[in-house]
Amino acid sequence: MSHANRRSFLTGVANGGALIPILALGGESFGQDDLKDLDGIGLAQLIKKRKISPLELLEYTIDKIETLDPKINAIAHRYYDRARATVAKGSLKGPFAGVPFLTKDLSFDIKGQPAEYGSRLFAKHLPTVNSTIVERLQNSGLILIGSTRVPELGLLPTTESIVGGITKNPWNLRKTSGGSSGGSAAAVAAGMVPMAGASDGGGSIRIPASCCGLFGLKPTRARTPVGPLASETWGGLGVIHAVTKTVRDSAALLDATSGPERGAAYAAPPNARSYLRETRSRTPSLRIALVTTMKPAPIPDADCLDAVSQAANLLEQLGHQVHDATASFNKLFSFDELRDAHGKMVLVELRRKIDQRLRSLQRELTDSDLEPVTRFYYDVAADYTALQIQTCRSRFHTSTRSMATFLQDYDVILTPTLATPPIDHRQITLTGGAEEVAEGLVAFNPCCALANWTGQPAMSIPYSNSKDGVPIGIQFFGRFADEALLFRLASQIEDARPWVNNFPTEPRA
Repeated sequence: MSHANRRSFLTGVANGGALIPILALGGESFGQDDLKDLDGIGLAQLIKKRKISPLELLEYTIDKIETLDPKINAIAHRYYDRARATVAKGSLKGPFAGVPFLTKDLSFDIKGQPAEYGSRLFAKHLPTVNSTIVERLQNSGLILIGSTRVPELGLLPTTESIVGGITKNPWNLRKTSGGSSGGSAAAVAAGMVPMAGASDGGGSIRIPASCCGLFGLKPTRARTPVGPLASETWGGLGVIHAVTKTVRDSAALLDATSGPERGAAYAAPPNARSYLRETRSRTPSLRIALVTTMKPAPIPDADCLDAVSQAANLLEQLGHQVHDATASFNKLFSFDELRDAHGKMVLVELRRKIDQRLRSLQRELTDSDLEPVTRFYYDVAADYTALQIQTCRSRFHTSTRSMATFLQDYDVILTPTLATPPIDHRQITLTGGAEEVAEGLVAFNPCCALANWTGQPAMSIPYSNSKDGVPIGIQFFGRFADEALLFRLASQIEDARPWVNNFPTEPRA
């Protein structure tokens, strides 16, 4: 179906000839505003009640993408024909049956579909098997319609690359949407889909969730599968999940995708009941540690500190106890050593992935294959030794024990998600210098990576807006394998301070 035919299919004429999307179904009319505010569960319920068909919702979503993406630049690849074929087969089952979904162009390989990872080196790369997470998404009834943009090989907290250009924040087109799952977050915030795939090796779910006003949960290490072709991502630092409009969508999606896969080296302990059910459960009075910064990073921006302060006041009103534990917390961790270990682990895994690609192409690396900083990282990684990498792993495990000790006295930890509101474009890129990237990472994102080092779950919740009107998130760390408590707390905050309708009606300049 052509773009013009889709618009004819989806639109009616009202208000003096203005085109307004209308779906007249089952005796009721659902306008654009009715559909765009619904989350994935809400759309699945409409389909189940036969208020809308999967095909109608798919074509409506495609039209939204084609209308909005020229302004946002969130979409890397489109799978429209594949999606239509899936819908045409019928018999869609699962909690999200018939709901369109975008995957990230990294960590979500789909057999026969482009997976270029934001890199010229991976141009025309076509996976030969589905990743396990993709199989589980499809089994939940989701219709995979495309993939979203990433920085080259997921290396940045922004989404800018030579291959894909700059992905813009729908709240302010001059600002970053975050990274590395910035394409997914921008697509959800713009209203293309209610949720999209994301992965997190140092904050890459929570950073874009904060930048774009979304809910972003980083699951416990090994909660979701990374196979079948890998056993770990970045030495166990990376996990896969999503950015969503609502807490319940994130919970239901984790229900559908979590659990060990065949042959997994290890897995997170299972929860006693469904995460979706946890979102409907009472939240007990919690002991919350407030940590405003993780040294030696600079003190966060006043807007970010204000958001955390407001959140602390709300939490106390809700019956929780909040204690400023910044000083004692910072004594537990050697953040410089841990950040150094993180860098070494990522660079070694980066070199391994690039070498694997070069072997498949049967050629040597050329100067045009990688962006300048990526190439620098590749070269530096050649000098790391096995002893150094094992030392890195030991530091991560030590931090996990320190965190477990700290959380004997507290139930959760509250921090700013980011140290500043969303930054301008071109401030952190792979086309400049490696030192600039390192400094930018710490200045922008000092608090997220700890959850990757320790393996515990963490989440970013939309909480306020900066003086410039862009979103600011707050972050919570939970105990290892206790996503359940985070979901209960997030639902309580969502009820007390709803954010689901607080999205830009159209991308803002």
